[in-house]
Amino acid sequence: MAKLAEQRDELALAATHFERAWQLKPTIRAFLLDLGRVWKALGRAEDAFAAMLAASRGAEPRVAEAARELMPRRYPYVYEFRKALALDEGNLELRRELAYLLLEMGSKAEAEDEFRRIVTTSPEDLLSTAQLGFLRLNRNDLTGAMPLLDLVLKSDEGELSDRVRAALKLPRSLRKRPETPQAERRIEAKELAQRSLEKGYLKDALKYLAIAHETDPLDFDVMLKLGWAHNITRQDNKAYRNLRTASERLQTTFWLFPLFSSRWQDVFAYGQLKTEVKIKGPFKPYFSARFVGDARSGRIDRAQMAAASPMYFSESAVILGLGVATPVYRGLFAWAEAGTALSYIERSDISRAMSDYRAGVSLTRFYGPTILNSKPGWFAETGNDAVYVSRFDHNTIFQSQNKFGRNFGGAEDQNTFRTQLFWSMNLNADVKGQYWANTAEAGPGVRFRWASMPPSMLFTVQALRGVHLVNTGNPRRPNYFDIRAGFWYAITR
Repeated sequence: MAKLAEQRDELALAATHFERAWQLKPTIRAFLLDLGRVWKALGRAEDAFAAMLAASRGAEPRVAEAARELMPRRYPYVYEFRKALALDEGNLELRRELAYLLLEMGSKAEAEDEFRRIVTTSPEDLLSTAQLGFLRLNRNDLTGAMPLLDLVLKSDEGELSDRVRAALKLPRSLRKRPETPQAERRIEAKELAQRSLEKGYLKDALKYLAIAHETDPLDFDVMLKLGWAHNITRQDNKAYRNLRTASERLQTTFWLFPLFSSRWQDVFAYGQLKTEVKIKGPFKPYFSARFVGDARSGRIDRAQMAAASPMYFSESAVILGLGVATPVYRGLFAWAEAGTALSYIERSDISRAMSDYRAGVSLTRFYGPTILNSKPGWFAETGNDAVYVSRFDHNTIFQSQNKFGRNFGGAEDQNTFRTQLFWSMNLNADVKGQYWANTAEAGPGVRFRWASMPPSMLFTVQALRGVHLVNTGNPRRPNYFDIRAGFWYAITR
């Protein structure tokens, strides 16, 4: 009815209905916005301002914002607050703001009276409770102040409780600092390090860069700045360790990953020795010596070799090659190489030496703390590869290995045992639809190491349930269970 009257320009009638609606529903402050708009049109400026002021405090954000747009661009006076409170007595936000205004003006008695009304109406308002206690304490009314301040001390409001303890000259309570997300810690540490470097605070910069490097050991920008900072502070040995990989023309990397599989009752070994030439440009040439082998294939005797299709469990070869690779950008890089595969056992299906051409794209990303990090937290990681291999009948193989779990961290001590529990989800596929290259796997696992071990060494145990996605030519069951245990080690010179 009020809106219809307003549309017919019967503003007095509309004001009457809006005011009645507000009296019936005093929690819906949108009625105050409507009432203020109509009163403003009727020329009742002071009444309109009081309605708008009440609507702008304590209402839903949309209503409060609309009310503020209709108000004058100035701060309200005390009498305007009082008029608004006469219209909306239950508006605690409005009354609290008036109380603080009176306190700022030095009218402590009037401010105390307003805080008393708030606490009487809303005893769970601890901010007003504390302020009322402070005012009574300030005029030595301990009988009236202490029950209020005790109520705040018993609450979980940490900062407010500390203010009360300071006023009562009590020691602060000890509380656990809230955990900061890993990504925020890394970004914050990098920002603080950059500011410290710009202002010349090198010791602070070293501290923040060390935190950022621990949080993300693969952030090469942090490694470079850490080397600069160590160099400027004449810590040459530490600077050399951080800048060495950036300054040398040749960089050699070696990694090794032996693995036992219960499904195959075999020990597999994968490794690579790679020397990269650092030159300017989008591609970097390298020499590579790969090893792919296992223990059982080397024990196949001549009788087995005479069979129609003897079982070989790996490539059983050392693969020498020359290649090029792109720089790593946010975990993504591409590579290609040509070489020769030299089998270290005599096989009936291939010759001892054969050409080997490979190319691929790899994407690896880490989220959250690594196992090197002393701070606990949730983590996730994904490793995705697409690899073309000529000796597998010119096939292209796709592999995605994903883990998410909990890093338990540990103290900064050489005897500290650090561990991660995780869940694995792996997916393998290929272009030609070979049964051995199309699988899906999932299962729990654990990674662990001691802090005294080299940073790049860790042990892994997984229990995986898998299924072959393609079973054409598969001589075994479509489902399998596999326990895998191995360790990873890598070094760069």
